[in-house]
Amino acid sequence: MSPGELEIGMRTPDISRAVVATGYGSPEVLELIPIDRPRPDAGQVGIEVRAAGVNPFDTKQYSGAMGSDPAALPMRLGAEVAGVVTALGEGVDADATSRPLAVGDEVIGYPVAGGYATDVVTSAGNVFARPPSLDAAQASGLMLTGVTAAHLLAATGAHAGETVLLHGAGGGVGQMVIQLAAAKGIRVIGTASPARHEALRALGPDVVPIAYGDGLIDRVRAAAPDGVDAALDTVGTDEAIDTSLALVADPRRIASIVAFGRAGDGIQLLGGGPGADPGTAIRRAARAELVELVNAGKLTVTVDRAYPLDEVRAAHTYVRSGHAQGKIALIP
Repeated sequence: MSPGELEIGMRTPDISRAVVATGYGSPEVLELIPIDRPRPDAGQVGIEVRAAGVNPFDTKQYSGAMGSDPAALPMRLGAEVAGVVTALGEGVDADATSRPLAVGDEVIGYPVAGGYATDVVTSAGNVFARPPSLDAAQASGLMLTGVTAAHLLAATGAHAGETVLLHGAGGGVGQMVIQLAAAKGIRVIGTASPARHEALRALGPDVVPIAYGDGLIDRVRAAAPDGVDAALDTVGTDEAIDTSLALVADPRRIASIVAFGRAGDGIQLLGGGPGADPGTAIRRAARAELVELVNAGKLTVTVDRAYPLDEVRAAHTYVRSGHAQGKIALIP
């Protein structure tokens, strides 16, 4: 045991398991393999993973859409987890919220590297107390969608009393936008399939779900006769961007996390895509706020499905189908 490290044995002491992509392509390249149990260095925390959040970005990493460098293989996946603290590296006495950390604490880790695993390590500054109102599966899906939603609202300058148009309201990021907007007094006009409208209305008092497709501009104008102040895009379709440009006076108040081919229209591109603003400072600061909102009863996470870790291929096949109506979790 290294100096300053504390441990509790919850699984086989030195053996862990992790998902890796062994090649590029479909979910069939994903395999669950044994690995040495990671141990925290100075300033790090060891976490036994109880649930790992699955995100569409994870599927893109090995699809070939972001390159196919053989040197990057085998590739670990997963950026967010919920679990239990198993070890504290030397010098760790508090996390980013100034709350003392201890072995046995229920926590959220974000960002982490290789979260699809039974055990991970990450910087103590990336570890937050898991809100009691969220189970492990919910907690594993809080951060990435939450910080993305916060970035969309911040980048467009949306504030209390304004109305925003949200494309893709039924997805994980969209559901977070609705709840964060409600907490800030922002009205949301959200596009989604009619089957999801009732669930979306339950997320905030000032959300108006509308169907996408032909006649979208007219439906938005009917729902927001005084106009929309900003537009947030999570789907990346031409319909979403063209509608936003037609309805929002200033293209800089239109932000997308996927429409990277529309940079020439003067809109903001956010996230990890080519030429996008990563919003690092905004996203880091949003993590503690998300936890506070959950604890205040103003934010929750909808889990669509949870899969055992060894069914990661099925989980990714479902994510790639585009039919998920909330977060997907992997359970070790």
